[in-house]
This record gives sequence, C-alpha cells and structure tokens, in this order.
Amino acid sequence: MSRPTRGRLARYGFAEGDGGVRAADLLGADGLGLWQADEQEPTDRSAADLLAALSRAADPDLALRQLHRMVETERRTADDATGSELLAALAADPGLRRRLVAVLGASAALGDHLVANPGQWTVLGTAPDGLAPTADGRLDLALAGRLTAATAPVAVLRQAYRLALLRIAAADLTGGRGLEQVMSALSALADATLAAAYEIAVGELPAGTPRPRLAVVAMGKCGGDELNYVSDVDVIFVAATDEDLPAATTVAARLIHVCGLVAWPVDAALRPEGNRGPLVRTLASHLAYYQRWARTWEFQALLKARPAAGDLALAREWIDALAPLVWRASERPEAVSDVRAMRRRIIDNIPPKELDREIKRGPGGLRDIEFAVQLLQLVHGRGDESLRVPGTVPALRALVTGGYVGRADGEALLRGYRFLRGVEHRLQLQALRRTHTVPTEPAALRWLAAALGYAAIPGRSAVESFRADWVAHATEVRRLHAKLLYRPLLESVARVPADGLRLTPEAARHRLEVLGFADPAGALRHLQALTGGVSRTAAIQRTLLPVLLSEFADAPEPDRGLLNYRQVSDKLGSTPWYLRLLRDSGPVARRLARVLSSSRYAADLLAREPEALRLLAEENELTPRPREVLCDGFAAAAARHADPVEATRAVRALRRRELVRIACADVLSRADGLAPRPERGAPAGPLADVTRVGTGLSYVTDATLSAALRAVRAAQPELPGLRFAVIGLGRLGGYESNYLSDADVLFVYDPPAGTAESAASAAAHAIAEELRRLLGAPAPDPALGVDADLRPEGRQGPL
Repeated sequence: MSRPTRGRLARYGFAEGDGGVRAADLLGADGLGLWQADEQEPTDRSAADLLAALSRAADPDLALRQLHRMVETERRTADDATGSELLAALAADPGLRRRLVAVLGASAALGDHLVANPGQWTVLGTAPDGLAPTADGRLDLALAGRLTAATAPVAVLRQAYRLALLRIAAADLTGGRGLEQVMSALSALADATLAAAYEIAVGELPAGTPRPRLAVVAMGKCGGDELNYVSDVDVIFVAATDEDLPAATTVAARLIHVCGLVAWPVDAALRPEGNRGPLVRTLASHLAYYQRWARTWEFQALLKARPAAGDLALAREWIDALAPLVWRASERPEAVSDVRAMRRRIIDNIPPKELDREIKRGPGGLRDIEFAVQLLQLVHGRGDESLRVPGTVPALRALVTGGYVGRADGEALLRGYRFLRGVEHRLQLQALRRTHTVPTEPAALRWLAAALGYAAIPGRSAVESFRADWVAHATEVRRLHAKLLYRPLLESVARVPADGLRLTPEAARHRLEVLGFADPAGALRHLQALTGGVSRTAAIQRTLLPVLLSEFADAPEPDRGLLNYRQVSDKLGSTPWYLRLLRDSGPVARRLARVLSSSRYAADLLAREPEALRLLAEENELTPRPREVLCDGFAAAAARHADPVEATRAVRALRRRELVRIACADVLSRADGLAPRPERGAPAGPLADVTRVGTGLSYVTDATLSAALRAVRAAQPELPGLRFAVIGLGRLGGYESNYLSDADVLFVYDPPAGTAESAASAAAHAIAEELRRLLGAPAPDPALGVDADLRPEGRQGPL
C-alpha cells in the first residue's frame, strides 16, 4: 500500500506503519469496501460517514477490526461474500452508526460479544418513531430468547443481561445518559438480574417445598444506586422465620451461583460475622446481632441498604427495624475515630506501586469522598432525616443543602466524584474487567484519554490534559477529605444526644432546662431567632447550636453566653465567612462559646469587632505578641495617616485587636489548658499565669503610647530638639496591667539649649494634653486613660 494512502487514513485516526496498512486492507475492496485505494478516498457518502464515525471512536483501529469481524461473521452465516445487512443499516441509521462504533472503539469485550452473537447489534438501532433504544437497565428476556439459540433459563438470562449492558454502554459513550443515570441504570440492571436469578432458584426447589420468604437487600454501590460496570454486587439475605431458613439458604446459594454465571459475583460478606456467619439469618437474628455485636463500620455499611429482590416488603421491614440503631451508632465514644481508622487501614493495604494510580482506594480517590460523606451522614443524620439517603451524590447534595458542607466544597467534591467515576467506568468497560488502577503504558493512557473525551490541543497532548485534571481533582478531594473527615466539630456533635439535635420548640425547651439555663424561655427565643426560617444561615445554625449549647452549659453564665452569641451572629450572620468559619475551621465554634459565656469583657470586645474571632482559628494567633513586634506594627499603622486623629484611631483599633487576642487566650487557657508556645520576646510562662497576662497587656499599652506619641509630635509645631519621654508607673511600670487599667505615667521633657523655659514647657504640655485627649476620646474602640496623677504635687503640679 502506498505511503499517501497510509497518511490519508492516519488523518482518520488509524495507526501509521503496519497498523495503517492493516486499516487499508480492512477498508479496501477485499474488506469492507469503504475505501478506494486508487482515488485515496471513501467509496461513497455513506462510507465517508462511517469513516468519520470510526475516527471519533476511542480507538479507531479497534473499532474497525471489530466491525470487520462482525461483517465477516455475518457474510459467512449468510453465505454472501459481498452484501452486508449491518453495513446497510449503518448507512441508513445515523444513531445506530454512532452508538455501535462508540461501543466497538471503547470496549473490546462488548465487541467480542457482538462478533460471537451475530444480529444482536440490532438492539442499538433507532426505533421507527426516531427514539434511541432504552437504556434503563430493564431485562428483556423475550428479546434475548429471539436473538440467541440458547434455551436454558440461565443462558437466556446471560444474553438478556449483555443486551441491557450493551444499551447502557452505548448511551453512556454517546452522551445519551449522564453519569448518575448510568449508575442508576447499572444498579437497576443488577436488581433485575438478582430478581430473575431469584425466580430461577425458587423454581428449582424440590416439588412440594413451600416458597420461602427471603429478602435480598442491596448494599454497597448497588444499594446506593451507583454501581459501576464491573463490580461485586454486595447483598445481605434476610429470612422471615426460622422455618424459612432451610429453603431460603438453598435459594440464596443458587442465586449466587446463577449471578456468577450470568454477570458478576454476588458478595454476601457484609452480613453479620462476615463469611464465618450463616448465609441467611432471620430478621430477629439480624436485629439481635446489630443490637449487641455490630461494629461501627457495619452500621456505616447499612447507610446504603436498599430492597433489591425477593420479598421486598420483608427487606423494607428489615431496614426500618435497623434504622434506629444506625442513627445512634455515631453516639458511641469510638465511632468517629473508628471511621477514620478504617479509612487509614484501606490506604495502608494498597500495594505501594499502585498507591498513586488507584482512583478508588488511594489518597484523593473515591473512598475519600465516600468516607467523608458517610461520616457526616452518621453524625448529623441522627437529627436531620433529609440526610438519610443511600447514594453518595444525593447524600452530598443533602449535606450541602442542610449547611453541613459548604457550597464550594460540595461542588468540588461532586466534580471530583464524577471525574473519578468516569475514569473508573472507562477503565472497566474496555475489557469488562474489575479495575480501579490507571495504566502506565503510553498506548493504554492514550486510549483512556480518548475514551474520556480528551483531545490534543496546541502545546499539550490529550494524555497531558487528562493527567492535569486527574491531579487537580485528586488534590482537591484529598484536601476536602481531610477537612471534613477530621473536622473537630464532628466529635462534639456526636457527643450531643440525638434529641438535642432536633431543635423543635419542645425539645429545645427541655434541653435548655436540662443544661441549666436560668431563663429557658428567653433562651428559646434566641434559638428561634437564630434558627427560624429555611435560609442556609438558619440551617447552619441548627447544626452548630446543639454543640454550642453544651459548651455554654459548662460555663459560668450559660444565658449570657447564648445572648452574646446571638449578638455576634446578628452582626455577622449575613457575611459569607462567619458561619463557614465556625463550621469548618477547627475548634473555633467551641472556643467562641467558651469565650462568650465566660467573659463579658471579651464578649464586648468581639461585639465591637466580630471579625477578630478569626483569631480563634489558630493557637499561634492566641499568643501575646512581643513588645518590639507590637511597637513596630502600631507605629506603622500610625505612619499611614498624616492627621493625628486618624493615626490614633488606627492605633486604638490595633490595641482593641490585641486586647481581644489576650482576653480570648486568657479565657481559653483557663478553660481548656490552652498554652501555646510564646513567641520570642513575648511574655513567658503559661498564659493562665496572671503575670503573663499583665506583661502582655503592659506591652500593648507601651506600643499604644509610643505610636500615639509619634503621631502627636509629628503634627505639633514643637521646638526643634525638644526631648520628651513617657515613663510608666504603677501597674504599667511593673508589667502588671489588667484589662481596665489606666496608664499611670509621668511626662518628662528636656528643653533644647537656648530655649526659654516657658516656651519649652508650653510645647511639652501641649504634647501631653493632646496625647491624653486622643487616647481617651469617645470612639468605638476602648479608650486608654492616661493618668498622670502620680507626678510631683499630683493634680496641683505641672503636667
């Protein structure tokens, strides 16, 4: 074959070199008759359309080889070396052409199935009314019987399963179904297969054997309506009574065998005692086990339980009986740590060489999303029934709607989940083999990128684009997993009794009385003001308040704490960061509750500057600053303003923030033993030590006086060379200031040589008076009284 022919075919996506020669052979007159070698172009318009469809396949060469095999098989069967019903149908039906070629280029296994079963491609044809074939996971046993020579029930079921799978894959690959629809269809197909296998197994029972009441409960991905193409289907078998057990066990064992022959392994290892326990238990036996022996991960697994086949009413009865146990599981002291430990064990068991390629179990993989969502469900679902949904995507959406997960975080997790599941689907569809590992071979990576819809762009190959997206999604998923799964608020919420999470008026009033609020009615009014309505702010408050009420109750003035919290929330509730900070950022909510209910002074400071509560997010922010750092920072703030009034306002605002820092750290160190390591030059010793607090407050006063003095002197028409000092006395001088201390000082000046004493005294007096006025003037920030009464002769002496 000439080089130009190979080059022309390469533009359709067929391989160069030997692969290009092979493509030309398959397309030429001795093959499909779609390519004119002499003219170097398709034989006609329909051939051009088919070549264009092949070029869009994930692997054009694979699609062409499989199509050629199908046509050759058809011709042998029909004893016709030239005509082809398949090629004619592809020319006449664009929908069939698009669907069949997409399947042939993305799945070698489904292509092999179509080669081995001539005529089954017709299930992908467009209906006379112009509609695409259904892809909802329903089994059509009658159609399968017509399209296969097999007559045995299991063989017909296998063919029906493959036909349904073929339709789902075609819709998936051509955009006819989104990811969630594909997962739902695959789960529905699993249900239908389980139901058909159940009927086969029951039909094989010995004559005269009563039909047992046996429920097949879907678990795992199937239970969550998020099944992938190749996966074990997790189930639990439930019998109604002891009398049903013998026949029910026979049916369950046969069902497992039939499904293994038809589609996939059925895994019943999630049952009580795992593979060591009986395959089938009665409802009463299950209930006894879960009440006494079940571990946290077993309740976590029950989040996705769903009736699938058999006695559906019995399955629903089983789920309803266990539900109260599921929603109390997170109240166990070890529950949250159990879920976290389970996730770590999964990662530890991944072979090191596969760790970075695992899209399911590895860091930043699907398990990270699932574990974070399930833990949040277990903890918050006790009081919020909207979270009691089995699927990961619906549960994540419910968590976002309820305010338990931020909108941006929820969207990022949803994008990551869709991306990773999409990769998993394409990997498994290729050979219908269970895998979750991204390949390393260049050819396999190119195929995967093409199957996912990536194309080369200037400066970047399709594989590079895929890798960039993969790294970005995995990094974001890993970050959000750590943020959500290790959120400190979870342990606090888990410790609140379930009744305390439901803030109905009756439950709230009762809980307030139990917690020791002196005015439950007044406290209830605050709660209703904070949580009323259907806004997102109210939803997040309903999440936070059960935890905060417990913290308020442990403080000296619970009612005062709740009132202060309402005042801060009224000021900041509409800002986008406030409630997000309390919900997501470490121990901020708990610390805020302690501060607001333990210190009226600190609460008043926070009410004046609510944004200062950001300081509660990090322990290093709760460390008093060294004197030099304070002086430099205050001086820089003052230097940005030429007007001494504005400069002093900036200094007083910084002073207020430092007072908030010290007051909050003081309260928390006494309440929680918080004692962060002091910075170099900061007051040494435990913060709860009154000496350290006094020193820190004195440093703040020193920095305030120093910066304000510079601002005043810069604006005063004073004498050149006038030396002026402020000397600390009393508590300030001894580094023993308290929160409300005035600054006891002496003002000292030294006139420049040759200057009249009266002029120097007047200039110095003006500086001192202006300094006192500016620092003591009414303003939103706390005033600093500058007291010079300890000077010689007291108030009667010169200032």
